Amino acid sequence: MLKIGLTGGIGCGKSTAISLFKQFGVSIIDADRIAKQLVQLGQPALQDIEKCFGSDFIQADGQLDRALLKEEVFSNKAQLDKLEAILHPRIRRAISMKMDELLLNNKKLPKSNYFIVDVPLLVEKGYQDLFDEIIVVDCTESQQLQRTLKRDLLNEAAVQAIISKQATRKERLEIATETLDNTSSIAVLVQQVEALHTKFTR
Repeated sequence: MLKIGLTGGIGCGKSTAISLFKQFGVSIIDADRIAKQLVQLGQPALQDIEKCFGSDFIQADGQLDRALLKEEVFSNKAQLDKLEAILHPRIRRAISMKMDELLLNNKKLPKSNYFIVDVPLLVEKGYQDLFDEIIVVDCTESQQLQRTLKRDLLNEAAVQAIISKQATRKERLEIATETLDNTSSIAVLVQQVEALHTKFTR
């Protein structure tokens, strides 16, 4: 069973590609969802965040104040590094555990030849060694900017700041074993996903 990582910069169309793979019944592990689960009420990661950043970042109901924390780390690399030191080792362990569960379940009752792990920071956090194949959803930086401005309630400076913190297009493509070229239309992307699905299920 192939273990496949999928990544792409903001606005590249990663979520669209994932939704297309889901239509084929492919199992998806979502790193962002794991990250959100890790900071739920009562989780050790949330307790560590409170110890590191202070109680101001915890709401009255005990939940994490995501907006305030995002604002805190957005322009402060030292604070961002602290947050990532708390979260990413836990995210990596959780991904590995979920991958093991899928591999075990597939042995009991084979369903497909591959699964996909959706990891936005795959390159930045060095997740490459977890996977047999790495798909990079690719487009130009100007397309990233325009698509994100259209999708999100952010100004151009904010989007550029996010892009600058992510791996470069070159860095992503260098680690790709497969590329989904999303510089054209959704129809073209669909064709590429179908081709990859056929390849992986052989």
